[in-house]
Amino acid sequence: MTSFEFEKLVKQALMDLPEHIRKAIDNAAIVIEEKPPRKMLLGLYQGVPKTMWGRGFGQILPDKITIFKEPIEKITSSPEEVAEVVKIVVWHEIAHHFGFSEKRVRELEAKWKEKLKRAS
Repeated sequence: MTSFEFEKLVKQALMDLPEHIRKAIDNAAIVIEEKPPRKMLLGLYQGVPKTMWGRGFGQILPDKITIFKEPIEKITSSPEEVAEVVKIVVWHEIAHHFGFSEKRVRELEAKWKEKLKRAS
């Protein structure tokens, strides 16, 4: 898959988020990199979750959400599967932006995947 095609999948994953969530994303940059710093890392959130913001919290660097192309492609076997995993990884990292812990994100992912499974 080309970098352009992968970028389109990330953009689509963002557009597929509910509108109220898209509008609430604040001070966050979403980037795509080929390889992660650690083996098999699919995405990475770096920043200060919105739940930690408070008074005097202006002029901070944006949060950074990185989606890693190579490991996602390695664990998938079709363009459709790549799109599905990208959507999950984008959702996962956005959840961290909103202050959800890793444990809570995993619980919500399991519910979301089950809901998707029932819908298909």
